[in-house]
Amino acid sequence: MEGATITFNELRRIKDALPDGSTHRIAELLNTSVDTIRNYFGGNDFEHGKSIGVHYEQGPDGGIVSYDDVTILNLAKKILKENNIKW
Repeated sequence: MEGATITFNELRRIKDALPDGSTHRIAELLNTSVDTIRNYFGGNDFEHGKSIGVHYEQGPDGGIVSYDDVTILNLAKKILKENNIKW
């Protein structure tokens, strides 16, 4: 999957809008740990989860977040759309 760049504040809005259990659902779909999914959304538990090509730069609107792979981001947006949740 191709990468993407979004603002940190947009990332937080997406993460905060996800229904309960979404990180577990995404982890199960991708056969990875919940901590890895949390790390994708800004967490930092690298003892139990992996880093997945997330890069942060300071700037306006909370800064910029660049992803090497948007699979998790797209799944999160799909879950929001399924639940008619705007972010």
